Amino acid sequence: MARLNIAPTKSNLISVKEQLSVAVDGYDLLEQKREILVMELMRMVEKVKLLERDIDKVVSQAYPALQKMLMMVGSDRVERISHGVKYDYNMKEKPVVVGGMNFNTIEVELPQQQLFYSFMGTFADSDKVMVEFFKLLNLLTEMASIRTIVWRLASEVKKTQRRVNALDKMIIPQTKETKIYIESVLEERERENVFVLKSLKNRKSSD
Repeated sequence: MARLNIAPTKSNLISVKEQLSVAVDGYDLLEQKREILVMELMRMVEKVKLLERDIDKVVSQAYPALQKMLMMVGSDRVERISHGVKYDYNMKEKPVVVGGMNFNTIEVELPQQQLFYSFMGTFADSDKVMVEFFKLLNLLTEMASIRTIVWRLASEVKKTQRRVNALDKMIIPQTKETKIYIESVLEERERENVFVLKSLKNRKSSD
């Protein structure tokens, strides 16, 4: 590792020592941050796995219910029923704090579910289909929100890891090597000065 290209002076030695102290403290803080982010990321990934399981379960109920409805009333009537079902959704950004960091994710406000068959001339199975797909929509909305956080967390982990590696593999070793170099040069100069002073003193004594 090449040392920093600075003059070996006492003032530069003080500066390099301060830089080294800051770099070491920064490394420790970034390493702690990385560990916290990784733990949060793992927790979120586990939550995604649980949601995927719940989604699979609801899908296994929702689509057979829809298929049953199509078989019983026909696709044309199902399409007419679907035209009478109107829901409005409100999507917005939502700030969240994960691992001590601020993230923006998405939030969908789902409307209050309604039952339509009583005044639309359909039958209860149509509302069963809507109930199942409402469950699915809730889960998919939550999944989208969590995946957004997971993606941002993973990006932050990578960025923090790069900084940790830069400090550990380059900045700290380079600064340490520079510190050792300056100290060795200053010590050598000190020895030379002592030798010169002793020589002068001996010369004066001999005179």
